[in-house]
Formats: sequence, structure tokens, C-alpha cells
Amino acid sequence: MIRFFRCRSGTSAVEFALMLPLFLAVIFGIVVFGSYLAMVHGVQQLAAEAARSSVAGMTDTERNSLATSYVAANASTYPLLVPGNLTVSAAPSPSNANVYVVTVNYNAANSFIYSLPFVRAPSTTIVRSAAIQYGGF
Repeated sequence: MIRFFRCRSGTSAVEFALMLPLFLAVIFGIVVFGSYLAMVHGVQQLAAEAARSSVAGMTDTERNSLATSYVAANASTYPLLVPGNLTVSAAPSPSNANVYVVTVNYNAANSFIYSLPFVRAPSTTIVRSAAIQYGGF
């Protein structure tokens, strides 16, 4: 029995088995939250650029059309975003009559990050807004 307790031949395998779940949780956490932050950044960039493009419109209807068409035309350039899951709303700010606000909503529920194990997934809805003054100043 003493010989059995002194044997160290399986120590590495036991240590590996104990550390593997923690290691996988860290790796999957990096992948999940890195991908989520990339999606958030893409939605914010689309909102900001759509707000900038909407400045060229003369009426609120034209500004809304410009913002919506900008997002539709450029959403495919962001690799983690599915253009069909984006919705755009653009309207004057309720608190300042000289500001136009573009809001982009993204439903990320079908994204691959929500199927990865070991990590609690972030919110499935990403909402980002950008505001710009009339005249672009």
C-alpha cells in the first residue's frame, strides 16, 4: 500500500483533468465576449455613420430614408452582423429640436456565441444610438 501512495505516474493526468474545465471556461469566455464586443462595435459604427449620412436630408422623412439605406447598404461589411437582424429608427431628438438621433437595434439571438458552453451569454439585443446636429455641426 505504501508503494501505491508513493507512485506519481498519473499526477499530470489528474492535474490536467482538474484544470481543463477552468481553462475551457477562460478560452470560451474570451471568444464569447470578444465576439460580443465586436458586434456591439459594429452596431455602434453603423449608427454613427448612418447619423452622419442622414445630415444630407432636407426633411425628417428624407433623413430617415438616408439612415435606413446606409445601414442596409453597409451592414454586410461587418462579418459578425447578419443584415436581416438589424432595424433602424431615425427621428428628431425629443429633448433638443436641433439634434437628429439614429438608433440601430440588432437581434443577436442566432449568433454562434449563444451556443458555446461554459460561459453565461450576454444580452441578445444590442441597441446603439448616435446623435448629430442639423447641419452637421
